[in-house]
Amino acid sequence: MRRRHFIAAGLAASYAGAAFAAPATVLVVGDSLSAEYGLRRGSGWVALLERRIAGEKLDARVVNASISGDTTSGGRSRLAPLLAQHQPTHVVIELGGNDALRGLPLEMTQSNLSAMVQAAQKAGARVLLVGIQLPPNYGAEYGNRFAALYEKVAREHKAALVPFLLKGVADIDDPTRLFQADRIHPNEQAQERMLANVWPELRKLLK
Repeated sequence: MRRRHFIAAGLAASYAGAAFAAPATVLVVGDSLSAEYGLRRGSGWVALLERRIAGEKLDARVVNASISGDTTSGGRSRLAPLLAQHQPTHVVIELGGNDALRGLPLEMTQSNLSAMVQAAQKAGARVLLVGIQLPPNYGAEYGNRFAALYEKVAREHKAALVPFLLKGVADIDDPTRLFQADRIHPNEQAQERMLANVWPELRKLLK
């Protein structure tokens, strides 16, 4: 009896150890800012994130499920199957810019982001919400309300937050040098800066 108990305890410890050692999976659900729109393959900030994780010898893999042109409604509809397929331990949500470009109601954007955060957390993932801010031509009031909705969603659901993915890219004296010809999408030179905005908060979650 004692021998069987010892074997069973040993197997249980082995399974627990295997579960503990399982690598993290970081799922990035974003739009063109994360999907390497107009960039060489492997040069976007998510690809740089993979290399940063490998360089720091963190046991994690990255799944980039970003789609150019996606909205928060699109991301919300895609999220459930992505969670089921990849079973992520961490979810990075970078959406909302296209909602603003299309003039969609702020309440809709906030509701969709809230639903995505809750779904990811319910699936057992830690969530990092990555915000975007609008250029001045959208108007100060609308721009402030748009930026504030990310803070509100993160606060309500206790998610981590990067307030502005393009900090140090879109808000410098001459931002045109860090953007592609369309002046909407950051160029390759800007990607390291974008990663630098995301990495500190994501690394806290990975630790």
